[in-house]
Amino acid sequence: MDGWAERVAAWDPPPGWRRLWVVDAHTAGEPLRVIVDGFPEPAGDSIVARRGDARARFDDLRRMLMWEPRGHADMYGCLVVPPVTPAADIGVLFMHNEGFSTMCGHGIIGVVTVVLETGLLPAAEGAETHVGIDTPAGFVAARATVRGGRVASVSFVNVPSFVTTRDAHIEVPGLGRVRYDVAFGGAFYAFVDAEDVGFRLVPGELSRLVETGRAIKKAVVKGGEPTHPLDGELSFLYGTIFVGPAVGRGAHSRNVCVFADGEVDRSPTGTGVSARLALHHARGEVGVGEEIRVESILGTTFTGRVVGTTRFGPYEAVLPEVSGSAFVTGRGELLAAPDDPLAEGFFLR
Repeated sequence: MDGWAERVAAWDPPPGWRRLWVVDAHTAGEPLRVIVDGFPEPAGDSIVARRGDARARFDDLRRMLMWEPRGHADMYGCLVVPPVTPAADIGVLFMHNEGFSTMCGHGIIGVVTVVLETGLLPAAEGAETHVGIDTPAGFVAARATVRGGRVASVSFVNVPSFVTTRDAHIEVPGLGRVRYDVAFGGAFYAFVDAEDVGFRLVPGELSRLVETGRAIKKAVVKGGEPTHPLDGELSFLYGTIFVGPAVGRGAHSRNVCVFADGEVDRSPTGTGVSARLALHHARGEVGVGEEIRVESILGTTFTGRVVGTTRFGPYEAVLPEVSGSAFVTGRGELLAAPDDPLAEGFFLR
């Protein structure tokens, strides 16, 4: 109705209400809620330390932002914080339904799109804009192509990615003996061939994929968490990624990632594509400079390529580059009244 938008914009919530300002986006279908104000700044000299502080002191805000009624079971978020290294423009803390993650590829593409399109960082029209990002897993170098004030695409060189386990087997209740690999692309994933467990990677299989992905993760973790060679805070299995044949023309394959507490990534999973590049390179299937295009369960795609190799602790590692696009979907102010019994949200799965 006429004038209602102006009246709502002029309304101030009563004193004592909690207020957080966000910009919402999606990357290849996967949501990203970027928190730009109202969240206290976590303490710490490193992003890993700030992740720990946020987990200890501000988990109620994570629940408020991610869970119902303001979010949902598959919501994903990003808190922008000051950088800690000279090359970085921003730092980020990623969050989801279970806690705070260590790195997120779709999140990098999404947050770069948000900060450039909204003017939080300057963008170079018609040229590449470089954005350095400090994450809990390490420094990530992103570059965006900007046309007409819009971010057309974002590419980022991820942290060194490596393989810790190849062609292992685990007994999974209800499935029997399952072959899997474990690789790191900013987080650790167990990779399973979808055909080995009788699945097609399509939306109609979603509930079975969630149940099976959780069971495989539980079984692998029971045998011992993967170990990061430099930081114990990164030494945990984040999720299960099912790999299958591509459906769309020109794609290499399809990924479906089940992570955190049964979340399903709607995108091809940027950290998962990075870890897969490490797997393919270790098998001699992808060389330096070669790229693959990986689909999501929706058919949206990321492109990944190996831009170099390095040594990371005891592992031979690759330097993966992942490219994709994101879109801003909304902006808003989230509120919580002090007498709201569900102010911190609730979680149904």
